[in-house]
Amino acid sequence: MQRRLVLATFAAAALAACGENKPQFNAIDLTGADYAKDFSLPDTDGKVRSLSDFRGKVPVVFFGYTQCPDVCPTTLAEIAQAKQILGADGAKVQGIFITVDPERDTPQVLKAYMANFGPDFIALRGTPEQIATLAKDFKVYYKKVEGKRPGTYTMDHSAASFVYDTQGRLRLYTRYGSGPQALAGDLKQLLAQA
Repeated sequence: MQRRLVLATFAAAALAACGENKPQFNAIDLTGADYAKDFSLPDTDGKVRSLSDFRGKVPVVFFGYTQCPDVCPTTLAEIAQAKQILGADGAKVQGIFITVDPERDTPQVLKAYMANFGPDFIALRGTPEQIATLAKDFKVYYKKVEGKRPGTYTMDHSAASFVYDTQGRLRLYTRYGSGPQALAGDLKQLLAQA
């Protein structure tokens, strides 16, 4: 009986030790997910970018559009704030904005918009077909919604960010409004694993 108790105690301790190594993220852990593996789109200078360009950094990818009244600027500001919270390690975080409105979001518009969040944030823009294909791969929803006046519209879209580790592997899905502290905590853990 005592031997069984000792074995059970060792087994419980071994299981607890295994669980201690797994990071506890604030965001949804997508480690091992079989989608959102990469992108290949031009930045505002026309240079085609992909995840491999950011090896050694933790990319945070967000789909949106520059005329978004709330979700997009709030999310990008939270990424910028999380970078500040991390101090010097914030330089190892790469904010990446992918427009779902290439019709209005020209390279010039995107460049000016991204300057609001930090000099190292980048924006990517593709053709409508490229964006549709990429959104499908990322399981991102977006739809053009006609406005009240002719020729005006808004874009409905998913409101979450995809976070990758320093090796370019998808790790986290961060919901809108999680806050910069929660994001910074997750980014810190990913940087510590590098």
